[in-house]
Amino acid sequence: MKSTKDLAIINAQLKKDRLWHEIKKNKENYLLMLPYLLIFTWFTVIPVLSSIGLSFTYFNMLETPKWRGWLNYSRLFLDDDVFLIAVKNTLVFAFITGPISYFACLLFAWLINELPPKLRAFMTLVFYAPSISGAAFVIWKYILSGDMYGLLNSTLMKSEFLNEPIQWLTDPTYNMKFIILVQLWLSLGASFLAFIAGLQSIDKLMYEAAAIDGIKNRWQELWFITLPSMKPQLMFGAVMQIAASFGVSSICMELAGFPSTNYSARTVVTHIYDYGTVRYEMGYASAIATVLFLVMILTRNVISKMLKTD
Repeated sequence: MKSTKDLAIINAQLKKDRLWHEIKKNKENYLLMLPYLLIFTWFTVIPVLSSIGLSFTYFNMLETPKWRGWLNYSRLFLDDDVFLIAVKNTLVFAFITGPISYFACLLFAWLINELPPKLRAFMTLVFYAPSISGAAFVIWKYILSGDMYGLLNSTLMKSEFLNEPIQWLTDPTYNMKFIILVQLWLSLGASFLAFIAGLQSIDKLMYEAAAIDGIKNRWQELWFITLPSMKPQLMFGAVMQIAASFGVSSICMELAGFPSTNYSARTVVTHIYDYGTVRYEMGYASAIATVLFLVMILTRNVISKMLKTD
């Protein structure tokens, strides 16, 4: 009788043989995928692996990396108080903007999908435009300007709700609230388009068959037909919203300044920016990036299980 070890070796060999058989059988498809795989490997896989490796070193861009082991991580969690502030702000930001923007994308996509084709195309552009307009959020610097000429301050002072202007973007009491509001305004991006595409791809005959089977209203159609038919788009939207929520940085730096007052608008990505491009402590910045990467992967897996997708 073969031992357990021998059986494991045989199974591994069989899997390897099947893999090579599939590659040979579909070699044309793999050749078509090759350019993308090369670009993805060069610009994504290699940088991620390099960042993980650098996170265990001291690297200042001028000298060769010096091995430090786990010192960067111990410094990160035990000695860096600003990092803890950044983690708190990022989690607050993610848990507020992530779910709200995700469900807002789904809701608006569902409503707009019911419109006539020409009006649907126009409304899609209206809702999607802020996310593709580059630094369009800088208009909020005028609205929330801290002097008496800012739109919000001037309106409130003319209405006699305020006696003097408020520093909306530099006061720690207000700035994160307004940054969250601006992010929600910008959030109808790729997820919104994916949901529109998913709704358009659902076969209308399914709704007719469901009506015969006893579906009585639009909410039942949404729950039993629309959402189950959109699982790939829902998963894609969730991944995009995770990346947007955990990766916020430019809005914080543009609106609240860098660094913000008492680090009140500090996020993990702005912390990486500080150590990577200002202080040139690339090893330490890589450690922060690695922690953020692992948190995003964990969150993605949790959402995947919730949506029950592979």
